[in-house]
Amino acid sequence: MRRARYGSWRGGDDPLAPPYDLTDAMDAIGDDVMAGATPAEALQRLMRRGLSGRRGLEDMMRRVRERQRRAREAGQLDGTLQRVKELLDQAVEAERDALFPDPSDDARLAESELASLPNDTSRAVRELADYNWRSPEAREKYDEIQELLRNEVLDSQFRGMKQALQNGSPEDMQRVTDMLNALNQMLDADSRGEDVTEQFEQFMENYGDFFPDNPQNLEELVDSLARRAAAAQRLMNSLTPEQQEELMGLMQQAMQNAGLADAMGRLSDQLRARRPELDWQGRQRMRGDTPLGLGDATTALEEAADLDELADMLSQDYPGASLDDVDPELLERALGRNAVDDLNALRRIERELQDQGYMQRQGGDVTLTPRGMRRLGENALARIFARIHAKGRGDHDTQDAGSAGDPTGATRLWQFGDEQPFDVVRTVRNAVLRNGPGSPVQIGVDDFEVIETERRSGAAVALLIDLSYSMALRGTWAAAKSTALALHTLVSTKYPQDAIEIVGFSRYARVLRPNDLPELSWDMVQGTNLQHALMLAGRHLSKHPDAEPVVMVVTDGEPTAHLMSDGSAWFDWPTHPETTAATMAEVERITRRGATINVFMLDDEPGLVRFVEAMAARNGGRVFTSDGDRLGDYVVSDYLQARQGRRRSA
Repeated sequence: MRRARYGSWRGGDDPLAPPYDLTDAMDAIGDDVMAGATPAEALQRLMRRGLSGRRGLEDMMRRVRERQRRAREAGQLDGTLQRVKELLDQAVEAERDALFPDPSDDARLAESELASLPNDTSRAVRELADYNWRSPEAREKYDEIQELLRNEVLDSQFRGMKQALQNGSPEDMQRVTDMLNALNQMLDADSRGEDVTEQFEQFMENYGDFFPDNPQNLEELVDSLARRAAAAQRLMNSLTPEQQEELMGLMQQAMQNAGLADAMGRLSDQLRARRPELDWQGRQRMRGDTPLGLGDATTALEEAADLDELADMLSQDYPGASLDDVDPELLERALGRNAVDDLNALRRIERELQDQGYMQRQGGDVTLTPRGMRRLGENALARIFARIHAKGRGDHDTQDAGSAGDPTGATRLWQFGDEQPFDVVRTVRNAVLRNGPGSPVQIGVDDFEVIETERRSGAAVALLIDLSYSMALRGTWAAAKSTALALHTLVSTKYPQDAIEIVGFSRYARVLRPNDLPELSWDMVQGTNLQHALMLAGRHLSKHPDAEPVVMVVTDGEPTAHLMSDGSAWFDWPTHPETTAATMAEVERITRRGATINVFMLDDEPGLVRFVEAMAARNGGRVFTSDGDRLGDYVVSDYLQARQGRRRSA
């Protein structure tokens, strides 16, 4: 015999743990769906609002916009150029002070050379490259320009390089040169299709301190460098043509003096070729009074680009949008770890809604599953019952074996479509007899037996819902849709022997399938064709001649349309006598079937009141005046009372 050993579960989530609680999520989605939103829109609104103490996408978007505003106000982009001009002016002024006491012709010649310097800063710095400085202070200022430009250019490509090279030694600069050469060689090898895994690991071991974001592979390294290079290019694009020319000249001169021009150029070309989809041509307007160095300005623009990308992800405003599109690393850099936790909580809600079978994605669209629709109906019904506290729902039984009621004591083999409870004992017995003594018990479809119950006589229920645009204008549409869903849920779950059909009507009438109800919306057409709706209700009743007929009408206006002899709808307002006559003719047909028509008015307009009173007088039905908040109470109560009345009269 095989022995089984038991221990703690180590394969992931506990399979015996209770399902993730989606009560609040489904309630929120149901409210939006009942108000006219599609399931996709309702889910998106839930993700935007957040739930259960977790911030939603709207709060994240608000914080991202604030970060974007602060990034745009970080300062002026030409800070490096301004600082170079300041240092150059200080160097020239110090040199003139040193030359002034000297009466020699050499001093006068030097003063003339300084006076003839071009206004273009980059050309002035270049012309002074071979100048023999008299003033040590002036020489120091000029050297500071070279160091500043070198560090700023490197910092614009490698975040944090400026701090790393502060007062850097020649050995430090040689290490930067070696790093650039190694990086270019690795990119060249990768372009040839070579495996650079070991080369990357060795590169990071030697130069990982230059990359504080700690990339895990070459692609991550390239992505980080390319994003920063693109931000640096956008910075240049944002300057005036004159500023661009001056700054480019200064940068090229600094890189040539440091022996890095060729390596930096190769790296820039490779990054642009590998990430052409990045924004290399854009411009960015910045506000603020603080001049920013080249590296700091590049960082500001890089962060602004990240925030723009994150804002697009959080907006979810594109086809097939999903929370999986949001980059958690980008979110953490912008808003911190708590924002990632909130995002993960929203993702779990979205995932659990699908895993637990409430919603499904098809072709990028989100729809409710039958289980999700039942949940919405159950919620709507529970709210109604919480208000009306209905009791004693009559069953008007007849003694006949069937699908619902008390057990008769007999069993029979299960057939497709049966809803009776299984007889477990007889089912297992059948399997044992079929498999033979000593064999493993394997239950097959033919083994199942069900317990027969008393059959209850059913009712044929027709609920006619006005779909005209006025229902939306008066704010009663959500209540009408919720009522239809609640009544359908009540009939299909508590009274499955009853046959319910929901008919929507505006200019024409149509039968509404249960799956249509959550996404049902009003019709943007003129016409309230109650005659057509009553025709469809009559067809439904004729399909169930032995059932008790129940017809209920929910409307906020008198009939203004009816069908012509050719089947087309004819509309006129105010109500035309022909429309009234055609509608009353259908009322007569319904009345001859023994059905009572109860009308639930959502408005007290005089024309509607006159019409429904005339209809009630001819049919014997009742008229209810209700606002949207109590519509469901009235409709469900009327249905339950009608069933009680039928049982008492049986």
